[in-house]
Amino acid sequence: MSSPLIQSKLPNVGTTIFTVMSGLANQFNAINLGQGFPDYQMNEDLMNKVTEVMQKGWNQYVPMQGYMPLRESIAEKVDYLYQTKIDPGSQVTITPGGTYAIYTALTAILQPGDEVIIFEPGYDSYIPNVEINGAVPVLIDLKFPEYKIDWNEVRKKVSKKTKAIMLNSPHNPTGAVLHSSDMEELRDIVNGTNIFIVSDEVYEHLIFDNIPHQSILLYPDLLERSFVCFSFGKTYNCTGWKLGYCISSPESMIEFRKVHQFNCFSCHTPSQVALADFLRNKEDYLSLSGIMQEKRDYFLRLMRDTRFGMLNSSGSYFICAKYDRISDEHDRDFAIRITKEFGVATIPVSVFYKSGTDNRVVRFCFSKKKETLETAVERLSKI
Repeated sequence: MSSPLIQSKLPNVGTTIFTVMSGLANQFNAINLGQGFPDYQMNEDLMNKVTEVMQKGWNQYVPMQGYMPLRESIAEKVDYLYQTKIDPGSQVTITPGGTYAIYTALTAILQPGDEVIIFEPGYDSYIPNVEINGAVPVLIDLKFPEYKIDWNEVRKKVSKKTKAIMLNSPHNPTGAVLHSSDMEELRDIVNGTNIFIVSDEVYEHLIFDNIPHQSILLYPDLLERSFVCFSFGKTYNCTGWKLGYCISSPESMIEFRKVHQFNCFSCHTPSQVALADFLRNKEDYLSLSGIMQEKRDYFLRLMRDTRFGMLNSSGSYFICAKYDRISDEHDRDFAIRITKEFGVATIPVSVFYKSGTDNRVVRFCFSKKKETLETAVERLSKI
């Protein structure tokens, strides 16, 4: 007897490159500078708080929208950082990670045939999230090598079917960031339309060189049409917690929660209770950009001894590098080869393009211990 056949909603999707490269890293005992996670311990005080609240009995469901004191702490943080007041009761929902928040937002707004503008290279969940909802991704390449948005191209691609524009700053995989001029272009394009914005801001605290983060939350007119998605895992170096949140208008959040309540319903209670108090320690998130910038700058200094051509990174865990002085291989072949032969795993940037655009660029994650970066670059210098 055979199993019933499934008509795939994602017929072109296979195993992600992150799984492939991490598997190769394990197989060949390579240093994994591919997938974006730290190899050092998270904040000990926060870990202890979680243990403490578990022992105090905070181990059952909290409301579907999230633990209210945590949502209140988030609202206080938004007011402090962006001078924007939001209602924790109607505008904030706690989610199992930022990727989940993005999926839920898109599922709440999309109907079959709708179009969503997506910039490439882009985080790999965006296109499948759109397609699984029967909508159509409209793809625009960022201008290489700065990875900037061509807003004139955006204007050309906007149509009566455009339901949403996807934003991501600081940007994964390139480390590019949006500036105030970008936000003014965006405001001009969406003004007077029914276009939503889904803004992926999971790296909001990992932005360098004193560049201000251009959050949607700075612009009340944009927030009215936006779902803004965040990650505690990226902020506090605990990616395995899979905990984040979404902020939107009260009206849009009603629809977001309709989807959320039948998918996840409630997130990990002890982590929420611990974070409600911990989030009020402003220095713990304000210091993150400086800490991560030190890692970026140290990695850049080390990489001077290699033949890689480093591109700019103004935020995130990531920095991209050209390898045209080394090889003319396709980036996927190059990434696999250096994992096997030199013991360092990276991510080929072509996988972040649906078209497979290959600029001979790979992505490194520098959110690692100094000794990890040193050993990795020692190997890379032999290529």
